[in-house]
Amino acid sequence: MPNWLLSCLAREWSGLAIAAILAPGGWLVGGWLGMAMIGIALVLGFGNVWHLIFRAHIGRLHPAPGRRIDLGGYCVHILAEGERKDRVPLVMFGGGHAPGLAMSHLHERLKHKCRSILIDRPGTGWSDTGPFPRTTAREADEMMRVLELAGELGPFVLVGYSFGGLLAANIARRYPEKVARLVLLDPTPLETIVFGPRLGAIRGMLRNALWAGLSRLFGIHINLEARQARRNPAFAAMAQRFEQQLGAEAYKKLNAIDVSAGSQFSHYSIYHELLGPHVGTCGWETVVYDGDLGDMEVWLVAPPNAAEVADNEEVGAASGREQARMINFFARSRERYLAISSRSKRVYAPEGSTHQFVYEEADFVGDVLERASQPSG
Repeated sequence: MPNWLLSCLAREWSGLAIAAILAPGGWLVGGWLGMAMIGIALVLGFGNVWHLIFRAHIGRLHPAPGRRIDLGGYCVHILAEGERKDRVPLVMFGGGHAPGLAMSHLHERLKHKCRSILIDRPGTGWSDTGPFPRTTAREADEMMRVLELAGELGPFVLVGYSFGGLLAANIARRYPEKVARLVLLDPTPLETIVFGPRLGAIRGMLRNALWAGLSRLFGIHINLEARQARRNPAFAAMAQRFEQQLGAEAYKKLNAIDVSAGSQFSHYSIYHELLGPHVGTCGWETVVYDGDLGDMEVWLVAPPNAAEVADNEEVGAASGREQARMINFFARSRERYLAISSRSKRVYAPEGSTHQFVYEEADFVGDVLERASQPSG
């Protein structure tokens, strides 16, 4: 889908504009087809009005806990709590294209010991959608601008989990003077998507985001990922761990505020970076290559062995030698992040943990980040 169309659809009132185009067209066409067009226009228009009312209601129920920083026509939400004391401030990014609230279980543990900062990437949480296309490179610049305009002084310890690790590494490459330490929690190695097996799950993420955005625009607020998770035992167990760590109140709020159509279109846009053919066009701006971070201190924190990768549904669907090759590939590809700096070290998550160790082993991760907030030397 072209970026200009995503930009139009991401405006929460765009459903009314579509209805306003269809209705006059119906009058001009006339007959049964014209009546059908007018009927569709009325349904879409009423659906969009309901969406706008519902979204405003959710906004009143759950006001932003932090500050919304104007980046020039759109605002990004930042929550910064805790005193700096003798520690280095932590800035944390969750997996996927997640809001800051996805890391709130760690934020709540750490804000009493150091300055802890969560930022809602544009199109998530209490942030506006922002301009398209949504890219990791663009969001890396946006995150640093938000910190600067909010008066948060670096250098920072950047913490990124999964796809958020790719974002944190990009910020570190662009603004090394603002980064005291980079902590990558089982980060996504983008370049391996070019050389690895074709993953149907990525295209599924794109389809879900597109259809969720369109359905929300016309008043149907369905969480397609949650519905699929209930049908998949592995995903259901993961969602349960996620809810347990965040706590019932935070988990309920996280789901409640995720009602905008723009958020889904922003997911659709940025997930294109995970498609093999697209990586070639954005690789130089997005991938952090060997030696890119010089002698910056980098911690790669991940499970200790390849067995945890077998939990991946698509890996499990393979058979024999191909499955073994896929397990080895996914487990080893993340280790390439050790090459981005001459001062990198490997930290192993507890035995038996999986990619979800940020929620499975929250005490362990909290201890690692507490150590990471200590000044070097």
